[in-house]
Formats: sequence, structure tokens, C-alpha cells
Amino acid sequence: MFKVNDNYQKLPGSYLFSTIAKKVNTYSTANPDKSIIRLGIGDVTQPIAPSIIAAMHNAVDEMGNAATFRGYAPDLGYEFLRSAIAKNDYAARCCDISADEIFVSDGAKSDSGNIQEIFSVDNKIAVCDPVYPVYVDSNVMAGRTGTYDPKTEMWSDVIYMPCTMENNFVPEFPKETPDIIYLCLPNNPTGTTITKSQLQEWVDYANKNGAVIIYDAAYEAYISEDDVAHSIYECEGAKTCAIELRSFSKNAGFTGVRLGFTVVPKELKCGDVSLHAMWARRHGTKFNGAPYIVQRAGEAVYSDAGKAELKQQVAYYMNNAKTIKEGLKDAGYTVFGGVNAPYIWLKTPDQMTSWEFFDYLLENANVVGTPGSGFGPSGEGYFRLTAFGSYENTVAALERIKKL
Repeated sequence: MFKVNDNYQKLPGSYLFSTIAKKVNTYSTANPDKSIIRLGIGDVTQPIAPSIIAAMHNAVDEMGNAATFRGYAPDLGYEFLRSAIAKNDYAARCCDISADEIFVSDGAKSDSGNIQEIFSVDNKIAVCDPVYPVYVDSNVMAGRTGTYDPKTEMWSDVIYMPCTMENNFVPEFPKETPDIIYLCLPNNPTGTTITKSQLQEWVDYANKNGAVIIYDAAYEAYISEDDVAHSIYECEGAKTCAIELRSFSKNAGFTGVRLGFTVVPKELKCGDVSLHAMWARRHGTKFNGAPYIVQRAGEAVYSDAGKAELKQQVAYYMNNAKTIKEGLKDAGYTVFGGVNAPYIWLKTPDQMTSWEFFDYLLENANVVGTPGSGFGPSGEGYFRLTAFGSYENTVAALERIKKL
């Protein structure tokens, strides 16, 4: 008789955002007259920029012509996109990343869940707490996390790096030495980040201890402060210890289009084994490439028109973030983030738990956010709001919250 992967049975409950969706749908069905404002999931709301849409239309026309039709994409992605990425995201910031070290994919979420496949199950992972759930859940599925304690909401074989108000939501080096370190900066969910010199310390730590950093830079486009690195490869020695994940979802509105990439430097090795070669083998075997039309859209992100349009779009969302942060402060809330990331991290009032505050907001203000405890035990007592709604809905949500 066939057997299943028992590691899936270890996962507690459903995926965080699936649980939220079910709760909201239940409430909405019972209260069809209520207008719900959703500031929970990090999904964008502004339409894709005109120059990018134009590039997609041109690519669609190409697909309808035998002379310009494209079939399967190259394993790593089309050279025109990888070269644009290497030039604009790396060479422009003095990072020595070549086009053939870039692997185009259908998004950072896929890559953040899949990257663990090239590592032994014996590796010990370290994660910030709170953390994006995919990092932990994908390692649970692989059998790398040990047993789950429902009381502490922690896994026995996971090294947690608490990010709390006491340490400004910045991870500290763990007492136990990890093999794989997940860092998301600017951070999801707290919206906070670290300076370039602090990131350099993590690179030095990883190289010293023979660890690899999985660096999620999905929100780098929202960085506004000068002393914050946009890429881990701005740090000396990062090419021998770090893999970087990037997304077009948040900077270009591709949440429904799907495009991202992962950088695996050729210098990154385990003994004599190249992680670049391993990821190339995995990528070629399990992935048939992002669509040509979408990759042309990605190329347009780096055009002069695309850069100008996306700068305005990022500014739109960050104005929402500023509006939320200042509005909540005026209402007496303790808030963080919203400067280098489109997330606001707030302390729940009146000692409410994260889920209690979720229910309270939904039922009394008809506003949806994300409970901090869904990101890990250190997220309890906190709550995340996103700046990805429309400005009108953002203002309306704040007015509702202020009336509570």
C-alpha cells in the first residue's frame, strides 16, 4: 500500500492566510451588508504600470506570429531579462553578480519554499521570530524541524531568533550555531530592517561558522534610508555564504502575473560541491520557466519609463504606510515599521491576543489585518497591517479604527 509523507501531518492547522480567508468569508456570509476593508494579506491593488502592460501586449503579438513565437524558456530564464537584472539590481550597486548566476522563476514564494531541497535534512535552520511562515513550513514538510510543541508553538529542531520590542525587532546571533539562516530584510512582518554594517556582521558570522544565509530581499524597493543594503551582495564575502531571493510582486505589482528570481553565486560551495550547479540541476528538472510574455514584462521594469512609473507606485504605497503609522499613533497605538517596508507592526491594545484583536477589528471596524502570532510565538500580542490597499480604503480603515 502507498504511503504519504508523514511530515505534512505535523503541520499545525492550515496556512496562516488560508485561515484568515476562511474567517473573513464566514463573517462576510453572515453579514452581507458589511463593507470589509482588507489590509491583511500583502497583495497589491494598483494596476500594472503602462509601459509594462505595453511590453506584455507586444510579447502577446509576438506569440501570434510564427517568426517570433517562443516555446520553452531557457532553464535560467531569457538572457535579456537576466542581463537587465544583473545590470540594474547588482552592477548599479557595485555587486559582482553575473547574469548566469541569476535563476528566473515564478516568484519568491516558490523559491523560498523550494530552496531547502538542495540541503541535507540534517541541517539545522535558524529563523527570525516572528517570520514569514513559508520558511518554517517548507522545512517541516522536508522533515528538518523535529517535533512541534503546541504550548510554545515552537519546533524542537528549529533555532528561533526572537525579534521583539526589546531588541528593536532585529535578530541577534543565536547561542546554538545554525547551518542555514533565513533573513528577510526589510522584514515581513515587522517592517523593520538593519544597517549595512549590521548585515555585514551576519555575513562574517556565516562565513566564520560555515553557514549559508537565505536572504529574502522581496521588499528592497521600499528602502528609503541610505544606510540600508538593497542586496546582501553589497557586503564583502557574501558570495561565499549567501543565496538571495527577489520578487517582482511588490515592486512591480506582479502578484497575479508571477515573476521572481534567485541568485546563487558560483563561489558558494559546500566543500567541492557547487550550490549553483545543484540549484541549476533542480531548476532544470522541476521548472519549465516563467512565460515569455511575463519575462518581457519583467524586462520592461528596468526601462526608463518602467523605473519612473514604479517609483511613483512605491511612493503611493509608502504614503499609505505613513498614513497608517501616523494615524495609529494619533489613536494611541504603539507602532513600528512603515519606513523601509510597506508593513505596519502594532502592539495589540488592552492585552488582547493577536487573534482576539483580529476578531475585534473584523467585527467592530470591518477591517482585516494579520495576527502577529501567525508569524511565530514572538509575534503574539502584535498585529500586521499592510499598505497595499488603495489610499481611499486606507484612510477609511483608519477612521473606523479610531472610532473604536
